[in-house]
Amino acid sequence: MSRQTSSLFSAALLGPALLGAVAKLDPRAMIRNPVMFVVEVVAVLTTVLFLRDVVTGGGDLLFSGQIILWLWFTLLFANVAEALAEGRGKAQAESLRRTRTETTARRLVGAGPATETVPGTSLKVGDVVLVEAGELIPSDGEVVEGVASVNEAAITGESAPVIRESGGDRSAVTGGTQVLSDRIKVRITAAAGSTFVDRMIALVEGAERQKTPNEIALNILLAGLTLVFVFAVATIPSFAAYAGGAIPVIVLVALFVTLIPTTIGALLSAIGIAGMDRLVRFNVLAMSGRAVEAAGDVDTLLLDKTGTITLGNRQATAFRPVRGVSEGELADAAQLASLADETPEGRSIVVLAKERYGIRARDMAGLDATFVPFTAQSRMSGVDLDGSSIRKGAVEAVIAAVTGQPMAAGGGSAALAHWPEAERAAATEIRAIAEEIARAGGTPLAVARDGRFLGVVDLKDIVKGGIRERFAELRRMGIRTVMITGDNPLTAAAIAAEAGVDDFLAQATPEDKLALIRREQAKGKLVAMCGDGTNDAPALAQADVGVAMNTGTVAAREAGNMVDLDSDPTKLIEIVGIGKQLLMTRGALTTFSIANDVAKYFAIIPAMFLGLYPQLQALNVMGLASPQSAILSAIIFNALVIVALIPLALRGVAYRPVGAASLLRRNLLVYGLGGVVVPFVAIKLIDLAVTALHLA
Repeated sequence: MSRQTSSLFSAALLGPALLGAVAKLDPRAMIRNPVMFVVEVVAVLTTVLFLRDVVTGGGDLLFSGQIILWLWFTLLFANVAEALAEGRGKAQAESLRRTRTETTARRLVGAGPATETVPGTSLKVGDVVLVEAGELIPSDGEVVEGVASVNEAAITGESAPVIRESGGDRSAVTGGTQVLSDRIKVRITAAAGSTFVDRMIALVEGAERQKTPNEIALNILLAGLTLVFVFAVATIPSFAAYAGGAIPVIVLVALFVTLIPTTIGALLSAIGIAGMDRLVRFNVLAMSGRAVEAAGDVDTLLLDKTGTITLGNRQATAFRPVRGVSEGELADAAQLASLADETPEGRSIVVLAKERYGIRARDMAGLDATFVPFTAQSRMSGVDLDGSSIRKGAVEAVIAAVTGQPMAAGGGSAALAHWPEAERAAATEIRAIAEEIARAGGTPLAVARDGRFLGVVDLKDIVKGGIRERFAELRRMGIRTVMITGDNPLTAAAIAAEAGVDDFLAQATPEDKLALIRREQAKGKLVAMCGDGTNDAPALAQADVGVAMNTGTVAAREAGNMVDLDSDPTKLIEIVGIGKQLLMTRGALTTFSIANDVAKYFAIIPAMFLGLYPQLQALNVMGLASPQSAILSAIIFNALVIVALIPLALRGVAYRPVGAASLLRRNLLVYGLGGVVVPFVAIKLIDLAVTALHLA
């Protein structure tokens, strides 16, 4: 996705926005914004009365015409703000549309190697297609066989290719991306029209944007204030009649429009759309505005280790046998247990055994072997062949499988006292080797054959560059970081220390991750979760902000309410900043809107009642020329201030990591005091211009 953004008021955006603003005058669209809908109702009413006066020759047509004209401008300017926000999303969506190309696909026929060429749009969920170097992946899917380098620049904007492979957490592929090397078989997971790119287009266009709870609450408040002022203005004619005078309808309308919170009412929707749009420009796709808001208040960040904090491709670096077992015997068993393991770790074990000990991979088809796949619950995989059983996996899991019961830390469990001395010593040695590897930051995998411990495979995990500094920045923002991993506590502690996280959860199952999130939420904290694997999906769904890595599985991307197209877990710094920026922008403009209403009251209320109560001249602190110029100036300012605030609404208030008290003082000083002072100055200047031009 292109990171280039158009100028806010460029012709490419402004032209369509103006047309869109006119289209949004449709009452069916306006009614979604109660404040501006009421403004439209009174604009229509006064227009009808104006046309009546034109026919009958009654009333002050110049004054009434100007008020009505500025009422319609107020509506258009409000709609332009929303249309501009949507327009930027549509421009980004258009760049995504260009990535969608009508492709053909080679669909596998039956279980054999035969393929048939079909249009990409005819593929169904469950179809398996063959994609080779130079070809486009026809639709979203998961790699079920093979490994390939894939160019995802059309989606992520990054020129560097990525590896997609069967098994593990890097199996998801996106329709429209190109295979650069090798060949893969892909099982289709999305029907035509519902691919990841299709959903992205709909989301960035704003078509599926739902109002957030805070936005709904603010809308209710604004609607309530509007209703209060409807009743307040409706009582003025009888009050004026009691005082022996009359106030024209056009003046009552002007008073009403300046009393109600039109400024924030006009910009509220644009603020929400712009918040999601800013995330898209950071290559983060938010599935809802609720997630963007929640990001602004996150207290705890949970991160899956593999593929999130680390690069994810752990490599086998050494075979560490127990006494009485040769390295070759351990390597042979580890390779056999890894032949059907399509993960990078499994393949690295096969390669290391071949390179170090000349043990070539065997054709398992003729060996009548039964492979045991890895699961998050068992934390082991293996193979059964020729009456022999080989298991490879987490040290505790393999010990439990061999002994039939968990082994206590340190290895010398009384429960193993009845074991033969050699087996007891091997179990203790396995633990010692594993602890040594873990202290060095590696990941130990124990290997056992027929109930006999053979040794440990040493896997190295690589922490992503610069991640420690990024976590320090999150800490300064008041966010606690917790690394979650299935590794043993020693390995987890070493990686956590290297990465600079605040805490870690080791030997975590999907249920453990879910329980941790629920515990944090029970304390009243908002939790964000970054993950990329299928086993992260429940936690991503439970978290208040679930950020799935784009390199992850389909299940992870579906469970999260955000997708990071760059697969950078520290992107949460930007996500939190944008969330806080959204909340701050809404709060700042609400403060300004309410404050500038105070100044407008000083302009219009004395002008309205000056004829009935000359004493109100004392409230004319602006020294406005006449009641009519005061009313017209207030209405003009009411419209123009929306235009002036559109850039701020779309760009957002700059986020600074300061405390709530400091932020409140700053808002009151800048937007509260500014909201009072600016209208006094602006309305006076407009009054001078109106008087000089003899408009009132």
